[in-house]
Amino acid sequence: MMTKSETVSTYLRPIDRDGLLKFAQKGRENPDTFGTNKVHTVCEGQYRTLSYVGDHAPVVVDEPPHLFGQNTAPAPGEIVLSALGGCLAVGITAVATCRNVRLTRLELWLEGDISNTAAWGADGADRRPEQMGFQRIRVRVAVEGDATPEEFDDIVQHANVFSPVANSIRNPIPMTIGLAD
Repeated sequence: MMTKSETVSTYLRPIDRDGLLKFAQKGRENPDTFGTNKVHTVCEGQYRTLSYVGDHAPVVVDEPPHLFGQNTAPAPGEIVLSALGGCLAVGITAVATCRNVRLTRLELWLEGDISNTAAWGADGADRRPEQMGFQRIRVRVAVEGDATPEEFDDIVQHANVFSPVANSIRNPIPMTIGLAD
């Protein structure tokens, strides 16, 4: 029987710290290298799409009825927030692991204020690109484990600064688009 002063902690499944440190060393030795993510997206009709990533089940994207979709899956902006949440969770886990901090809980809540008054360019409001898309994003993180609240705040802030997805959202990215051959 447990008393009130006893604490039981179940740690989250850890990552390979030695592998992480080798990966970090590789990055220090070759800071200008990068990988390439590839996705193949197919539209089923209306706004429902299937995005194929490697050998995984397709990621389904749709729009809600008020945006002329069927509401069968998350909207594209929600998928972006999901990617951000996943990337921040990876970063928080990596930084905690590097600092020998074991986690018992990690949850993120993301909200983004998004503008689409241009109606995807289909004769909506006359908007410039920077006036469309996410205008504000808020992330709240609940993290627990073998660290103080101050240490966890430092881990979260550090992971945010180095998050590839967060930086993709924050920074302009050269992008090309054209018809397939």
